[in-house]
Amino acid sequence: MKKRKNKNRLERLTRSEHELSRRAFIEATGAAVVVATALPTLGAQSPAAPAPPAIVPDATVPRTTIRVTVNGRPYEKTVEVRKTLADFLRDDLDLTGTHLGCEHGVCGACTVVVDGAAVRSCLLFAAQMHGHAIETVEGLADGETLNPLQEAFREHHGLQCGFCTPGFLMTLTCFLRECPNPSEAEVREAISGNLCRCTGYQNIVAAALAAARTPPQRS
Repeated sequence: MKKRKNKNRLERLTRSEHELSRRAFIEATGAAVVVATALPTLGAQSPAAPAPPAIVPDATVPRTTIRVTVNGRPYEKTVEVRKTLADFLRDDLDLTGTHLGCEHGVCGACTVVVDGAAVRSCLLFAAQMHGHAIETVEGLADGETLNPLQEAFREHHGLQCGFCTPGFLMTLTCFLRECPNPSEAEVREAISGNLCRCTGYQNIVAAALAAARTPPQRS
């Protein structure tokens, strides 16, 4: 008889604990649903983040007016004398194909062509460009038609992430004009100042050699 009473008491306790656990679970779940439902509303009611302050030119920095030709198009702009050519192309002319990597003239990502010579645009001031002709990667294609070098990069998978590609294209554009029938060793020497962390350079070299074998386009 005593065992039966103890067993009944244990069953009641177990059932009571189960009911409490079940009730606690339902209450907790209900609270979570209410919170989750209210979050979008709370988010919608929260004020929008303030807009970033506008960049105001420093009036104390000297400025100068330059006239340059970029990709065959003339420009006249007033620029701060401290602004680099790379920043001028990207910020003032919206030619963002010129990429900035190290900004120390080491990686070659910012290479453009000035008066026929490949240069690091992060090391030159825009003010120095007065009266000069500049070519950037945006000037290589003819509308939607890639030029032979760009087409060779596409065919030979000469790019992966593509960040360094504009610099390689401009370096090789200048090089192939001066050396239209290069050897592999000459191509490797030409691009030795441009860094790529993706391709291992082999496909870039193959693309350059393929572009050199492509007949020149008729104007």
